[in-house]
Amino acid sequence: MNIQLAGTLNNLKAMPLFVVAQVGEFAPVRLAFAWVHGDNVPLILGQTNFFMEFDICFYRSKLEFVVKPKTT
Repeated sequence: MNIQLAGTLNNLKAMPLFVVAQVGEFAPVRLAFAWVHGDNVPLILGQTNFFMEFDICFYRSKLEFVVKPKTT
C-alpha cells in the first residue's frame, strides 16, 4: 500500500508504518506513520493519529507545550 504525500514530499513514495510507542511515563499507544525513504524528511507527530492519542496544550507565549494522555 502506498500513501500519497503532499507539498515538497509529493514525489517520494511512502508506506504506512504502525508502531507501539511509549511517550514519557504514559502507557504505550499504537501510532501510525508514513514511512519515507529519504534523507531530509522530518518526523511530524500528529499528522495521522498522535493528536487522537494524546491531549496537547500549547503555550505560545512561553514557547512550551504539555503532552497528556487523552481523556475520555
